[in-house]
Amino acid sequence: MESTICPWCQTEIVWDEELGAEEQCPYCHNELKGYRTLNIQLGDEEEFEDEADGDEEEADYWEEGDTHLDAIRRVESFVAGGGDLLAYESGVEKVLDGQDEVPECPHCREYMLHAGQQEISGGSFEPVVPKGMQSPLLSGTLKLNVYVCSACFSVSRFLAEEERNTFIRTVSEKA
Repeated sequence: MESTICPWCQTEIVWDEELGAEEQCPYCHNELKGYRTLNIQLGDEEEFEDEADGDEEEADYWEEGDTHLDAIRRVESFVAGGGDLLAYESGVEKVLDGQDEVPECPHCREYMLHAGQQEISGGSFEPVVPKGMQSPLLSGTLKLNVYVCSACFSVSRFLAEEERNTFIRTVSEKA
C-alpha cells in the first residue's frame, strides 16, 4: 500500500494499489498534485515604496469614472472648508432613522436620503403600450420619490407608493 501526506490537512492518505493515487484528498478535498506555494520577499522598505508608487500610478487609470472617489473628494473639501464631518454623519443617521424606506445607492452601495417628491405630468412623460396590452403601464400624472446618496451625492428616483400599487394592479389585471 502506498501512502501520501496531504500538504493541506497533514492527514496520511493510504491508497489502494489497484486504484492508485487520487488527485484530491478524500478528507479536505484539496488538490494534491497542484500544491502551490507563495513566496514572500523580505527586503528594504524603499523597495516596497517604489513598488507601491508604481501601483498607484496604474490604479489612477483603473476606474476613471469612479464616482465614489469623487464623492470622497467632495466630502474632504467640505471638511477642508471648515465643515464638521461628524455632525454630517450624525445628521445623516438621524434622517435615515426616520425614513420608512432606505434604498441603497446603485453606485456606491451607501444608504440614500429621501429628499422629496417629484411630480411628472402628462406633458413631460410619454407612456408606451407594451405588446399584448391595451393600455400603458403608467399614465397621467406620476409622483416619484427622490433620493440623494449621502456619500456620492447621486440622485435616484422611484415610484411613490400610490403609483407602485397602481402599477402592480395594471400589470396584474391587464397582462
